[in-house]
Order: sequence, then structure tokens, then C-alpha cells
Amino acid sequence: MSTETFLKEIQNIGEKFLLKLQKLPKAEPVEIVCFCVVLLFIVTVLVLMIIACSCCCYSCCGCDGHPDTRSRKSQVRPTA
Repeated sequence: MSTETFLKEIQNIGEKFLLKLQKLPKAEPVEIVCFCVVLLFIVTVLVLMIIACSCCCYSCCGCDGHPDTRSRKSQVRPTA
């Protein structure tokens, strides 16, 4: 997938979303609830991804930017 087709696809999705938002005040209550549920799902996934990434970065780097050496396991090699 090239960059141009990806950008066109994102633009099409954005245009459909804006069109849906414009029609929302005239929509039926069921359609409004379905739209809100889908929107809530998308927001929840994005928030969980941000939390997961921040926890991963925190465990790797620590608060002050130095690696946390306590979480690394040292390998014990048998003596010959």
C-alpha cells in the first residue's frame, strides 16, 4: 500500500465521519446510540493503547530516563 492510497483512504474515512456527524442531529435515537457506542469503543481502544505504551516505556526507562536494572534478569552460567 503506497503512501498516496493510504492518505486517500484516511481522507475518505474522515469525510464519511464528518458527513455522519452532520446528519446526527436528524438521526433516529437508535442510530445516535449506535454511533456513540462505536465512538466509545474507538476511544477506549486508543486510551488503553496509550496506557500500555506508557507502562512499557516506564518499565524500560524509568521516570528519570535511566534504565531500571532491577527488572533485568542476569543469566547464571554453569562452571566448567
